[in-house]
Amino acid sequence: MKRLLLISVIIFSVQTLVAQESFKSSNGYFTANELPDMRKWMPGPPAEDSAEFALDQARYEWGKAQREDALRLAQAKKQAIATVENFCDEFSEPFGMTISKQTTPEIYTLILDAVSTCAQITVLSKEHHMRRRPYVYYGEGTPLPQFEEKMGKNGSFPSGHTARGWAAALILTEVNPAAADALLKMGYMQGDSRIIVGYHWQSDVTASRIAASAAVAYLHTSDRFLKQMKRAKKEFAKLNKRRK
Repeated sequence: MKRLLLISVIIFSVQTLVAQESFKSSNGYFTANELPDMRKWMPGPPAEDSAEFALDQARYEWGKAQREDALRLAQAKKQAIATVENFCDEFSEPFGMTISKQTTPEIYTLILDAVSTCAQITVLSKEHHMRRRPYVYYGEGTPLPQFEEKMGKNGSFPSGHTARGWAAALILTEVNPAAADALLKMGYMQGDSRIIVGYHWQSDVTASRIAASAAVAYLHTSDRFLKQMKRAKKEFAKLNKRRK
């Protein structure tokens, strides 16, 4: 069973590289400049002579050790594919229902637009700090060599992938509160995956979980978001009732 799951994860990862819908196609609720500015309320990356950076280094080694678990590594690599379909696939099991453009169009739209918006909260901070990613800092390769050149030119602090994952967990929890534990576990795992593949430091991930929470809270100031959330909840209630 474990081997079959591993094969399934690897196949899906390859497929998502070929053709999936990017979050860039979303109709976001706010731009990076409209969201709370992390530079004004969150400290930047830790200094290299600090205890916090020592933790970053220890967690980098932890991440490399996790690669020995083939299933966990495959999942971390899959979670690096930032497409809305991939997020829907990842969160369908903990959500308790298959999420897709065809079967749950309102929930799908909510994820597409809300998650892409929340990721925008990391943009200004990334550009401001331009922190080197762990694999660049150490001059080491990663399990995802196809992204190394491009991502090496992009700031590490904070983590956009982590922000998407944590935001998705929070938003789907609002739609289906009964699945909160499983959804939050999956959202948390998304951040750890970024450490495992060597693309982010622990402090990048921690900052992004906080930032994503702030972004989700800010989404609730948008009437359009609240209306879409209402439609998503209605869709979920209807489909969930049919299953009972």
